[in-house]
Amino acid sequence: MSTPSHLTARRSAPLNGLVRAPGDKSMSHRALILGAMATGVTDIAGLLEGDDVLATARAVEAFGAEVERLGEGRWRVTGQGGFKPPAGVIDCGNAGTGVRLLMGAAAGHAVTTTFDGDASLRKRPMKRVTGPLADMGARFDWQAAEDRLPVRITGGGLTGIDYEQIVASAQIKSAILLAGLNADGVTTVTEPERSRDHTERMLRAFGVEVGVVPMGTGWRVSLKGGQALTGTAVSVPGDPSSAAFPLAAGLIVPGSEVTVEGVMLNPLRTGLFETWREMGADLTVSNRRMAGGEEVGDVTARHSKLRGVVVPPERAASMIDEYPVLAATAAFATGATVMRGIGEMRVKESDRIALMAAGLKACGVMVEEEPEGFTVFGGPVRGGATVTTHGDHRIAMSHLVLGLAAEDAVTVDEPGMIATSFPDFIELMRSLGADIAASE
Repeated sequence: MSTPSHLTARRSAPLNGLVRAPGDKSMSHRALILGAMATGVTDIAGLLEGDDVLATARAVEAFGAEVERLGEGRWRVTGQGGFKPPAGVIDCGNAGTGVRLLMGAAAGHAVTTTFDGDASLRKRPMKRVTGPLADMGARFDWQAAEDRLPVRITGGGLTGIDYEQIVASAQIKSAILLAGLNADGVTTVTEPERSRDHTERMLRAFGVEVGVVPMGTGWRVSLKGGQALTGTAVSVPGDPSSAAFPLAAGLIVPGSEVTVEGVMLNPLRTGLFETWREMGADLTVSNRRMAGGEEVGDVTARHSKLRGVVVPPERAASMIDEYPVLAATAAFATGATVMRGIGEMRVKESDRIALMAAGLKACGVMVEEEPEGFTVFGGPVRGGATVTTHGDHRIAMSHLVLGLAAEDAVTVDEPGMIATSFPDFIELMRSLGADIAASE
């Protein structure tokens, strides 16, 4: 079935129902990569089968792992204890997490590899990762423009480093730690704020000793090189970043009550939920339990009268991917929602600050944009606009959610990119009663 050129969301009747979020994208990438680096079999349940993760699956297969799909969300990776030289270019598509973590893993092996991606990924900065990897001894040859894909990397012969990050980033931290697994000595990363810790948790599940020392609001993470990984079973919980979209719709569409089951509740990933509660959201969690080494629960959102808040900048690391959908819900709040310290949004799949500001303004929402953030002033949301997404899945989904409660329909272009993280988004939203349809 062909992908429509546009999708349109219209004001909907109350949304109701129980749905399950797709598997967490961050953990899905890591499960595939660590499974490929390990010796033996890694069985993965709940893997996100979005385009980004499938690109990583093809990449680790090119590096010598056996990769088999056993059923929906069920995959098996048989690793050979390390990466082998790939036969061709590793094309990571749109997967920023995938390419940066794979570069870290490849840097630790004596292989020469060219990494590339689609037009969007080629615009994203890479030196934040390749810089520390070069300090460890990896060599990089930029094929087009410096700091941008494609790049050829020659790995092996690395030495551990003590790296201090200016801004907390799980991608940078993870790339360095994965390279450090095959480096001489100890590799350490210090973060000013705590970024998501899925790599550390999953490394332990594969048998690696990882040291974590709290340091104020941040921490110091270290591991010794030469440790072997052993295949294991990984259960991937529901992605809170994806769960945010049906939950947001539940909050802003009058009369709604939406439950998303099996959502990861790692405190380093739940900044959006905390912010929504501060805004007055009726958001509850039930059936808390453990899955895949992470706490999960069933999250219910009921239509709420929201009020604007100032989001603490230090919360950004726990919700950097959720600011677009937060901005969409803030449009329906009373007063201003201030979001600062989020300059990282400008170098995601798109300049998400600029695109959210432009889309909201087109829908009649007042927005003040700043270099490192923006402020959304809630009020009547007119809608009636066609929003340019630049192929960014979160921009598209956020504006479609907005359209479900706006006065007039909201249309987004390039909706095919939604499949990078949430391939069943439209079907799931329609199952709740959302009026979202293809348009030209």
